[in-house]
Amino acid sequence: MRGRTGAEWGVAAPVLLAAVLAGCGQPGGEDVDVAATPSATATRASGTAAPSGGSIGAAGTPCPLPVAFDIARGWKAKVVDVQPSADVATEDLVELLHQGPVTLACEIDAKPAGNIGFLRVWTGEPGKADARTVLEGFVDAEKGTSKATYRTFASGGLTGVEVEYLCTSEVLDETKKENALAVVTDRGPVVLHLGGLDDEEHRAMLPAFELARRTLRTP
Repeated sequence: MRGRTGAEWGVAAPVLLAAVLAGCGQPGGEDVDVAATPSATATRASGTAAPSGGSIGAAGTPCPLPVAFDIARGWKAKVVDVQPSADVATEDLVELLHQGPVTLACEIDAKPAGNIGFLRVWTGEPGKADARTVLEGFVDAEKGTSKATYRTFASGGLTGVEVEYLCTSEVLDETKKENALAVVTDRGPVVLHLGGLDDEEHRAMLPAFELARRTLRTP
């Protein structure tokens, strides 16, 4: 189950419900590679540029991270610092907060801007894995993913890999698009993931993901 959690564990029930709604539960399909060219990346843009509402990642911002990037105007970032409670077992917390090689570190909430979804930032320990390996591990850790299309990108002196894939929910019996990207820094790997309640919400929030990718850099 993908981590779907807020900055406070006092809302455990909504968190778990969100995890169920966004989780996937059917076998995946074959991965596809796409040529790594600027034009290939540009043609994926939704046609609407998200205005910047400032940046996060540097010291003193809501989420200090190994990378910095701009967030869309109106979106609200919170560091994820969750402690278990009497109602939530430690193993449940671990499952919610970890996906593949990375751990949930920051949530950027789209609700203040009028959408239902999050841009989530996951971080990991320094190691030898490259960005493609990290991103594949992230996607493969979630059941029900399919038709993953990977491509490389460059931004702010960083070279990374991004992926677009489908995710099928067991509960809703619905398949929707998701996007993620990964880079590797001296402080460890970083994954940015954009989900959304459904395809309509995902499309509406995609410019925020593209803004983050386009402005990604080291702090």
